[in-house]
Amino acid sequence: MNNSDIRKLQISYDPIMEYGTAWELQKESVHAIDSGEQPERLILLQHPPTYTIGSQNHPEHLLLDHEQLEEKGIALFEIDRGGDITYHGPGQLVGYPILKLGEDGKVDLHGYLRSLEAVIIDYLASYGIAGDRKPEYTGVWVGDEKICAIGVKFNKSKFRRGFITSHGFAFNISEGIAARGFQGIIPCGITDFGITSLEECAGRRFELQEVARELVPYFLKHFPYEELMDTFCDMAKVD
Repeated sequence: MNNSDIRKLQISYDPIMEYGTAWELQKESVHAIDSGEQPERLILLQHPPTYTIGSQNHPEHLLLDHEQLEEKGIALFEIDRGGDITYHGPGQLVGYPILKLGEDGKVDLHGYLRSLEAVIIDYLASYGIAGDRKPEYTGVWVGDEKICAIGVKFNKSKFRRGFITSHGFAFNISEGIAARGFQGIIPCGITDFGITSLEECAGRRFELQEVARELVPYFLKHFPYEELMDTFCDMAKVD
């Protein structure tokens, strides 16, 4: 295997990053990866309180006006990922995989979404938690409560075949996150089901960086790379 054929993944964790800064970082990374200037990336972080509205564009699912948003200190962004409105904030692990898809001419966009779900489902299983899918929705659920939202964008490559992914998953970790942020919206436009978190399901406390570190091997199980770069994470893999 030539060195140029080795799949490299750069992994980073930031304890807090403003949403606008992270969005610009994603766009810059998409261009740099497409042009071959940097390796593929997995960006793990937390955001300050933020609502994002995706391309389905249902502003009526935001239940607060601008004065209330300002009073609560919650930012609002209309963005270019798929899906509806969701919440990001402290106590939630957000992952932005910026990956190349379909360079071989075979593109399975739905398969990519299912693989992201599988990362979270497998991680939950390591704590004895039965995560699952709902056929009509994207994301991961524990019973009838959503624990992880997924919304992505497939950016058409300019310098190669296929796509570069952006946006990704939002994995609720801290107990009480639903009350802190999700009550101001109709999450993903879904009224029939609730929101839960890892701490509520596991019955114990978690540090966000601990979860980020533990999640990486499950990501590598479904998205295998030969070399990890600039990573805070252990390079152990899971079967």
